[in-house]
Amino acid sequence: MDILGTTLRVCVDDLEAAVVFYERLAGAKALRFERGGVQVAAVGCFLLMSGPEAELEVLRKVAATIAVKDVDEAHNLLSELGARIIAGPVATGVGRNLIVMHPDGVVYEYVDRNVA
Repeated sequence: MDILGTTLRVCVDDLEAAVVFYERLAGAKALRFERGGVQVAAVGCFLLMSGPEAELEVLRKVAATIAVKDVDEAHNLLSELGARIIAGPVATGVGRNLIVMHPDGVVYEYVDRNVA
């Protein structure tokens, strides 16, 4: 499985203020989208999220997002290694994702850019 990079997930109260800070910090412009009532801004290696507390509570349980070449390959390897598949793989607007709990109890999201 090829790991292409990681994204740090940050839940914020004020997305606009956070975007200004993280754009300056990362030296990059935010890419914005909405998912499930949550406003999201991707800035460099940071994924800023703001929205209803009930939605953020679920998102806070995911430690990081890991970009991979192929989510199906990640699914197979993670299953072989004893990880628990929580959700997916499912299609998103930009590819597919998979939510997995590693044997140590940490939850990660795996994503690819393979649009099915």
